[in-house]
Amino acid sequence: MASLLVTSLPNVFYLTGFRGTAGAALVGASESVLWVDPRYILQAREQAEGAEVIESKHGILNAVGTWLRKRRVRRVGYEAAHLTCADFDRLARKAGTRVKLSPAGSLVEELRLVKDAEEIEKIRGAGRITARAFEHVLSHVRPGVREADLAAEIEYRMRKMGAEGAAFETIVASGPRGAFPHARASRKLLEKDELVILDLGAILCGYAADMTRTVCLGEPSRRIRRLYNAVIGAQQRALESLRNGVRAGTVERAARQHLAARGLASFFTHATGHGVGLEIHEAPRLARGEKAKLPAGCVVTAEPGVYLRGLGGIRIEDTVLVGSNGPEILTPAPKDRWVLD
Repeated sequence: MASLLVTSLPNVFYLTGFRGTAGAALVGASESVLWVDPRYILQAREQAEGAEVIESKHGILNAVGTWLRKRRVRRVGYEAAHLTCADFDRLARKAGTRVKLSPAGSLVEELRLVKDAEEIEKIRGAGRITARAFEHVLSHVRPGVREADLAAEIEYRMRKMGAEGAAFETIVASGPRGAFPHARASRKLLEKDELVILDLGAILCGYAADMTRTVCLGEPSRRIRRLYNAVIGAQQRALESLRNGVRAGTVERAARQHLAARGLASFFTHATGHGVGLEIHEAPRLARGEKAKLPAGCVVTAEPGVYLRGLGGIRIEDTVLVGSNGPEILTPAPKDRWVLD
């Protein structure tokens, strides 16, 4: 194809440097163009590199379609996963019947899979902030504190430490609520002898980190210790398998088999991990049956967990760089300080 129309905003940022919330880019062999609405024209001219910036006052896709028709472009690839049917129809009407629009797959996502040194350093920085914020908030995790207050403190601390903000809505889930893997922080008060899951991540220069730790408010029972050790062991098996060229499904299998051997596989209800970068969830996916090979320079999470109704949950997660010489944990917060008196 002659050129690719990019409408996914993370992909627009990756290719042009523009970080606004509305825009589209056309990337070709001979020229690249970025369309933005009037709110972002000054920002785009400052941030975009290697692309002509065009202001669109009557709809970005209308402007793209008109440009394609006037330039008599014959064939354009588009990101089918990021363009709604309504937007595609709008684009096609403006472009006219002479322009052939062809789905182009996930070309940019494939480029983003392997991070360069600058990208890795940004994620490493986000990971350091995430770990420091967690260590700071540990002194606040005690009975009588609201989940939502802890989440707010975490996000405040990440910003104070230099983050642009939280990469996702911070999760604090205590007691039985921890059995919901993606529980939102609520007004519930933490109670003695409960498990508390804290899932947090900073975003720095557009790049995210993702980390989860689980703590116990008081002396854990033998059952809780067994569950915690099982999850730690499952994560360690996953980390040991994160090598250059390993299949994504192999990492998943390593973690799940460890839990299965302890009768816990049915309580592990999500995939072992996912890619992290410009998006908090991106390729690759560490899940059953995934055959894609993980290249050096890929950044993923390793996050096994168990979730038991009425009791709560335990999840341990790190953001990890798949290196040519083995994995590097980019969220270096402790895992052994999980019993809080």
